[in-house]
Amino acid sequence: MSFNHAPIILTIAESSDNSIQNPGRHPRRRVSSRPCLPERLPTIGVIEREAQSLVPKEFVKQQLKSTMEDALEIDSISESPQEPLHVRSPSGSSLRSSSSVKTFVKSLVSPKIGRTPSTGWSNVQSYEIMRAVEEKDIMFLMEVRDKAFPLLLQSIGGETPLVHAIRTGNKDVAIVLLGAFSRWVNYLEDSELEKPQTRSYLKALRVGLKLAINEGLAKSQNELIASFMQTLIMSEGDKWVHSQVLEVARALNAGPEEKPVEIAGAAVRRFATRELGKADLIASLEDYVSNATADLVMMGAWANVLKSIKGQPLPSYYFARDDRVYKAFTERIEQHRDDIKRSCNRRLRWQLNTLRECLDGRSVTFRRKVEILSSKLDQDQCP
Repeated sequence: MSFNHAPIILTIAESSDNSIQNPGRHPRRRVSSRPCLPERLPTIGVIEREAQSLVPKEFVKQQLKSTMEDALEIDSISESPQEPLHVRSPSGSSLRSSSSVKTFVKSLVSPKIGRTPSTGWSNVQSYEIMRAVEEKDIMFLMEVRDKAFPLLLQSIGGETPLVHAIRTGNKDVAIVLLGAFSRWVNYLEDSELEKPQTRSYLKALRVGLKLAINEGLAKSQNELIASFMQTLIMSEGDKWVHSQVLEVARALNAGPEEKPVEIAGAAVRRFATRELGKADLIASLEDYVSNATADLVMMGAWANVLKSIKGQPLPSYYFARDDRVYKAFTERIEQHRDDIKRSCNRRLRWQLNTLRECLDGRSVTFRRKVEILSSKLDQDQCP
């Protein structure tokens, strides 16, 4: 057997000629290949487990984001007796977003998610809600929130859905329920707050929130503390708010020796300490304390105005609910501007203007606003 080595010899000869003609060049070293196989894809079971863990958390984030956006839009609507506050209808984009989330969850996790109750939404059964808690059926629970909210507060066999979620270790479901509670409280209309049934719901909600705090959920959900305090005030805090407003009003009238902003802040902290009793929980409440402090001072100043003119008081159920007190406060000042100018003394008029200026706008936090307010009112810098 013979071999033809001519091509090899010619290649060697060409290389030698090139080396002689271009002594500075060196042949490029050939890169050796290292073939490898791609990593194996995870199994369907692994993907489903990850989906069951990650999808509910992402859905909760989207729900909270949606709630915050809704709240901002509601705050932009002026509240007046002629135009009562209403919850806006979902936009087309939000409906598409909800639908896409539902489809995604259904395709990855379980066909049960997004189901409707066997008897229709008007007759949802208690066991269906508990089963949804156990199966982490977030879409179903969101539907209950929107169409049969009181069922989320009912006790079944000594347990509410929130208690059941906490005791069975379904933390994601517990967070969803807490978000639903906070949303319901913030969307309550003024007319609803006068009804005994609403008061009953608020008391049940307060118990559920306190349980969640005692179970340690407040460490991961700081807004839970503010929701609890807000619900507590709205359910049984009318007398407390009224008494503190009178105290702050007295301090505003007393003169340079009193510090109304400091008095208001101390009162809110005492109330929080009585209900919560833990320093770490109180520390997470600073934004709420600042909001409540500002509201007490405005309500106290307006109480002093009503001693000289005829007008409507600021509702106690507006207390510490974002900037509802501020909006009502500024609307009443504008409405009675001439009467205030004619009947109120110079110092009270200065206090009203200082409150309007210091508490206006969204670019500054309530904490900073209260600091500025204290530097003026507590130092009694009336020109």
